[in-house]
Amino acid sequence: MTATFTQFQSEQDAKNTNQLNVTKWTLMLCDALTHAAPEGYHYQIVSGRKYHKIVMVDPTQRSSHAFIDKKTGEVYKSASWFAPAKGVRFDLRLITDREYLLSSADWAGSYLYK
Repeated sequence: MTATFTQFQSEQDAKNTNQLNVTKWTLMLCDALTHAAPEGYHYQIVSGRKYHKIVMVDPTQRSSHAFIDKKTGEVYKSASWFAPAKGVRFDLRLITDREYLLSSADWAGSYLYK
């Protein structure tokens, strides 16, 4: 059975809404990290093909802090500048995970070790 255009459109709307929410929650996490960071440090998002990379910026350097899957909202610890570590740490779609992240986020990343 083939899907109708209306079914296709509603599925695409749901996917787009999910991706917009993941981006919004990623921005909220960056704000929480910046608020908890020492003076002179801030966090920004660098979006790639599959992941939003959260980058810590200080006056002399930049470092990769965490990766967030654009489609699923899964949060990964950073293994290197280019890749996340194996194993999902949190899922931004889950309210309990999201609340924990926003309340416990610290600039050093200890909240990623649960």
